[in-house]
Amino acid sequence: MAKETHEFQAETKELLDLMIHSIYTNHEIFLRELISNASDAIDKLHFESLTNRDLLEGNEDFEIFLVPDKENHTLTISDNGIGMSRDEVIENIGTIAKSGTKAFMQQLQKAKEEDKGTTDKEMIGQFGVGFYSAFMVADKVTILTRKAGEAQGWRWESDGSGSYSIEEADKKTRGTTIVLHLADDFHGDEKEENYEDRYKLQGLVKKYSDYVRYPIKMNFEVEETPKDEKGEPIKDAKPVKKTEVRTLNSMQPLWTKNKSDITDEDYNKFIQSQFHEWEDPMEIFHTKAEGQVEYTALLYIPAHAPFNLYHTDYEPGVQLYSRHVFIMDKCKDLLPDYLRFVKGLVDSPDLSLNISRELLQQSRELKVIGKNLEKNILKTLSRTLKNNREKYEKFWNEFGKSLKIGVYNSIYSGTDTTDKLKDLLLFTSSKDGRLVTLAEYVDRMKEGQKKIYYAPGKDKETIEQLPQMEMLRDKDIEVLYLTDPVDEFCIETIREYEGKKFHSVSRGDIDLDDADSKEAKKETEDIAKKNDDLLKDIKKVLDGKVADVKLTARLKNSAVCLVADEAGPSLSMEHTFAEMDNPMFKAKRILELNPHHALFSRLQSLHDVGSDNQDFKDYCDLLYTQALIIEGLPPENPVDFANKVAKLMAK
Repeated sequence: MAKETHEFQAETKELLDLMIHSIYTNHEIFLRELISNASDAIDKLHFESLTNRDLLEGNEDFEIFLVPDKENHTLTISDNGIGMSRDEVIENIGTIAKSGTKAFMQQLQKAKEEDKGTTDKEMIGQFGVGFYSAFMVADKVTILTRKAGEAQGWRWESDGSGSYSIEEADKKTRGTTIVLHLADDFHGDEKEENYEDRYKLQGLVKKYSDYVRYPIKMNFEVEETPKDEKGEPIKDAKPVKKTEVRTLNSMQPLWTKNKSDITDEDYNKFIQSQFHEWEDPMEIFHTKAEGQVEYTALLYIPAHAPFNLYHTDYEPGVQLYSRHVFIMDKCKDLLPDYLRFVKGLVDSPDLSLNISRELLQQSRELKVIGKNLEKNILKTLSRTLKNNREKYEKFWNEFGKSLKIGVYNSIYSGTDTTDKLKDLLLFTSSKDGRLVTLAEYVDRMKEGQKKIYYAPGKDKETIEQLPQMEMLRDKDIEVLYLTDPVDEFCIETIREYEGKKFHSVSRGDIDLDDADSKEAKKETEDIAKKNDDLLKDIKKVLDGKVADVKLTARLKNSAVCLVADEAGPSLSMEHTFAEMDNPMFKAKRILELNPHHALFSRLQSLHDVGSDNQDFKDYCDLLYTQALIIEGLPPENPVDFANKVAKLMAK
C-alpha cells in the first residue's frame, strides 16, 4: 500500500499549533504522557489476553523502553502493548474527540492570557491529549506500530504542520514505537532541557512515572575494570565499556508498601506528584483492610481548602483502582459529601475493572469501603482534637464548614451524621474569644444554667455590641458566637447537647432561673401591665412591621432591640435566605423596649399627648429602624429615616 497523506482534523491542527509554539512552560511532562500511553497500551493487551492468549505472541514480559540517540538527536519510547491497526492510528492520532478539546483550548488560552505557567501539568492529562505534548519538544514525530494478532504494521509521521502520512511498514513485534526528532532547543549538552541525556530522563521517570506498574528500561554505558578469577579487580587493567540495562521505576505503587517502609517525605512527594499538590498535606490516612472486602486506601487532607470547595463547579471524589489499574478519577459515591475535602485513592481487587458510575452507586463493596474509611477519618479527627488542639484548629479553620454543613444536611439525608459530628464542632466563645467544643461549654456552665446560649452575627465585634448580650455579659454567662451563616442552621439541627437545649439570645425570652433574673422579669411584667395601652399603640403604629411589642429585662444600657419569635426563622436566617434569593422565609419580628431607659419615659410622655401625635409615631418608627440597624439590617426607608433624625435634631 502506497504512502497516504491526510489532513489533521481542524481542532487537532489548532491544538498542534498551540503546542508547537510553546504555550507550555513545563515541557518535561511530555515524557510522563507518552509513558502513560504506553502503560495503557500494555494494560489493554493484558486485559485482552485473559480471553485470547494468542495475542501475547509468546512474550509475556511487558516493558517500556527509552532510547536516546545523541547522533541523530532522537528519543524513542517503545512498548510491547496492544499496538494499533491502520484505522486506530487514524482515529487515535489524526483526530481528537471533540468532547474536551474545546474546553481544553479555552483553558489553554486563558492560562496564556493570565500567564499561568503552572496550569500545564494538570491540563494536558485532564483532556486526554497527552500524545500531542510530544510536539512541544519534537519538530517531527514518527510512529511505528503493529496491533497484537495482526500481521501488518504501520508507519505514521508528521511534523505538526497540518498533515500526516501513513503507510505500511514491517514490524516484527507487537506494540508501538514513537520516535521524537528533537527540536534544537531540546538536545545538546549545553541545553538545560536536554532530552538526549540519560540521567535527565532517569530523573523525569522517577519524578513522574515511578509507580507505573510495568518496567521502564533504558541502556546505560558503564565502564568496568576487568576482574580475575577470584572477582578481584586486575591491577593496571584498562576499564572496559559495556552496556547495562537499568529499570528506572520502582513499579510497586507507594500505597502497596508497608507503612513502616514509607517516610513522610515519600508520602509528601507521592501526593504532590499524583494529585498536583504544591504543599505537604495536613493529614494522611494510609489503611489496609482484609475481610469481607479487601482494599488499600491512601487518603489525605490538603494543607488548604480549595477556593471553590463549596461551589457547584468543585468536583469531590477520590481515585479508584483495582489491582493497581486505574478505574475512575473522581468517585463521588465513596465518601459522604461532608468529607468532600478528602482526596486520595482507593485500590481494591474486589472492584470490577469495567464498573460504571451507575453500578458504583449500588456496589456493596464500595459502600463497605466507604463506611470504614469514614469511620477511620472521624476517629483520626477526634484523636487530633484531643491530643493536638493547635493542629485540629488549623484543620477546622480550613474545613470546619464542611462538617457543619454535614450536620445540617442530615435533616434531608436521614442519616446519623449529627451524632457522628457534634463532638467535632468548634465555635468561638465569649469567654476568652477562643474556639470551644460543645462538651467544653457544657462542662463549665454555671450552676443552675439549663441552656446553651448562642448569638448569630457578622463577626465577633458585631455580636459583642448586640443589646441582647448585655444581661448575659452582666451575669458572666458564656455565649457561643455564630459568625458563619451555616452555624445557626447547624445548631438548630442538633437541637440539644447532653440534655441542654440551645437558645439564641435573639429569639424568645432568655429565661434565666436565678433570683435576680426572676425579680427583674416580674418587675418588667408589672410595668408592662401598666403600659398596656402604650405597647398596643406602638404595635399599631408599626403595623405590618412587627408581630409584637414588649418590654424586656434583657437590656441594661440599650433602649431597644429586635428579636424573633422562638417558633420560626431567626433574623439572621431570614437574612441568609434573602441572600439566596429566597425571601419566603420571614422571621416574626418582636420589638423589645427597655422600660428603664430615658427614651421609654419620652415615649410615655408623647403617648400621654395622644396616640395620633406625629412625634409619637416618629419616635416609634425611629426606634424600630434603630433596632434594624443594630441587627445589621438596612432601614426600610433610608430617606424617611434620615429626615426624621434631622427633624429630631433640629428641635
